[in-house]
Amino acid sequence: MPISCQFAPPHAGGFPFCLFTAPEGGTRALRALPFRPGGGGAAAAQNRGDGWTHGGPAPRARLLPPGRKGRGAAVARPLPQGPGPEVGPANAAAMSPSDLARLLDAADFAARKHKAQRRKDPEGTPYINHPIGVAWILAQEAGVTDLVVLQAALLHDTVEDTDTSLEEIEARFGPEVGRIVEEVTDDKALPKAQRKRLQVERAALKSPAAKLVMLADKLYNLRDLDRCAPQGWSAERVHEYFQWASEVARSLRGTHAALEEELRRLLEARGLPAWPRRSDAADST
Repeated sequence: MPISCQFAPPHAGGFPFCLFTAPEGGTRALRALPFRPGGGGAAAAQNRGDGWTHGGPAPRARLLPPGRKGRGAAVARPLPQGPGPEVGPANAAAMSPSDLARLLDAADFAARKHKAQRRKDPEGTPYINHPIGVAWILAQEAGVTDLVVLQAALLHDTVEDTDTSLEEIEARFGPEVGRIVEEVTDDKALPKAQRKRLQVERAALKSPAAKLVMLADKLYNLRDLDRCAPQGWSAERVHEYFQWASEVARSLRGTHAALEEELRRLLEARGLPAWPRRSDAADST
């Protein structure tokens, strides 16, 4: 019997977790890796004012009995801390136990590969926050249920930033995941300026799955930069990153309306020219 699974957001100071409804009808929250206060996507959620993060202790998962919303429809949700989106079966993707195991295997693999790495924010957030946050954006905000895409999101920086090889990814997770990871991996042998230019030039040629991962990756990073500048970064360097990310995102237009709208909003808040809303573009034709 399938179980219902989805990512819950990575709360600052707490844990991301996967929510699932077991065959007997109960609901459990499967905790993942610890997050330091203020780190990664959770703090970005706080900036968006969506009610998920309020700078205090991490929300705990509340397990509701099946009878509250009908047998087998139990919901695990954070304790109330604001008008955040409800986590429940209405937006949960059906996932078989074997698929859930494969998804968690990708998360575990990425955590082991990135274990010694930190983000560049002042808190030195564990790097694993980033790929988990990218996967969460795809699952929760974009509604992606494709296991291959979610695995690739969790693994997207392993080849570029660790000693992992593409052959290792393909052998463990299959050729489809390997192809997506390969598409989103920059060649570190090239100068940084050339790598950034090639991202802009080649973004439109990527597969739909790779474009989704790239969009979520840029959205996560821009939210993080909006929260605070990395150590040693000047305001000018942050602005230059936003400018470059806007060029990449423009090449990815037409991939996912909701993610593109979030990116457009962030860019406009920084005073950068962005593409019109889809509704506005339609009205002008």
